[in-house]
Formats: sequence, structure tokens, C-alpha cells
Amino acid sequence: MAEKTIKVLLVDDHQVVRRGLRTFLEVQDDIEVVGEASDGAEGVARAEELRPDVVLMDIKMPGTDGIEALRKLRELANPARVLIVTSFTEQRTVVPALRAGASGYVYKDVDPDALAGAIRSVHAGHVLLQPEVAGALLSQEGSNGGTGRGTTLTEREREVLGLIADGRSNREIARALVLSEKTVKTHVSNILMKLDLSDRTQAALWAVRHGVTG
Repeated sequence: MAEKTIKVLLVDDHQVVRRGLRTFLEVQDDIEVVGEASDGAEGVARAEELRPDVVLMDIKMPGTDGIEALRKLRELANPARVLIVTSFTEQRTVVPALRAGASGYVYKDVDPDALAGAIRSVHAGHVLLQPEVAGALLSQEGSNGGTGRGTTLTEREREVLGLIADGRSNREIARALVLSEKTVKTHVSNILMKLDLSDRTQAALWAVRHGVTG
């Protein structure tokens, strides 16, 4: 059971919010809160120290905010998946966080069961995007060109890309295509390199934009 436990780090400048999130999560058998941080800089340091599987990150914090912390984690190649927990619904607030590398977002008034489900989902490699935010991201990507880059993908890479767009994890893709996870990881790396993308979120959005589905 211990091997299946998802280690979570809470990053929010409000102690009451952190306490509430911890209360939600401590009743889950497969989720363990391994630490807390009160701002982005501390969050990055704690993520490097504790190596959590998932970071619950607020966006608006004094000093280093959530978006800057996300960028720092990416620079450090920290493997933690970041789930934004925010009270802001505006696209101008959420979209930059997703572009900075977040795996998705939920609102602070989220139902406890839905929060636990979101953590499990991003830990499994899925991307959580509300339709309106996905649309905003796609419209922003539309000016970047690259419509012909997909022609450089092999048929197998297009299959993998389509499954990424469906929100499948590497393990699920491996099962669906009867491949090893190591082979899937190689395909994902090749896809990101060929399409000049930095992460699975961008790959999923590229696939949606260009009609590549699993």
C-alpha cells in the first residue's frame, strides 16, 4: 500500500486554506500530505527537499507567486505534477499557469472527493482542463504556426499523441498499444522534440487543435 501512496505538498499563503486541504486529504487512504509552504519560493524549496508526487499550488501569493514557482520547478526538472488550487476563475489568471506547466486546476471550494480525484488524475499523467480554458489556450497557440510539424510524426507517434490528448497516462498508453512503458516514454520524448513542445499539456492541446485523437 505504501508504494501506491501519492505524496502531496500544499503551497498556499493562507494557513486556513492549507489546514482545510489537509483535512480533506488526510482521510484518503492513498494520499499523504508530506509538507506545506506559505509562498512560491518556499514551495519550490520544499518540493526539491520532499520530492512530492503532486503539488497543490495557489496562484496569487506574496513574493514568489504560483506561476513563477511553476517556472522554477520546470527549470529544476522537478518531476512533481502541479495542480493549481485557486479562487480565481478568470482565464487571464489560469491560462498563464497552465502554460507555465501546471497539469490542471481546481477551485478552492471544490468538493473533497473531487479534489482527491483530481490529485489521482494528474498523478496518473492526465491533464485537467475546463473547456473554456482549453479554448483560450488553443486560441493563443493558434498564432504560433507549426501546422505542418505533425507530418514528421510516425504513425505510431500519432497514435501515442492521440492517446495523450485523451488524457491517458504512459501506463494506459502502453496497455492500449501493447508496448512497454519505456517505449511509450521514448515516443513521448520524440513527439515533444519533433513538435517543439515542452510538456504533455502542450502536446494534448496541439493534438486537439490539429484533430489528432486516440
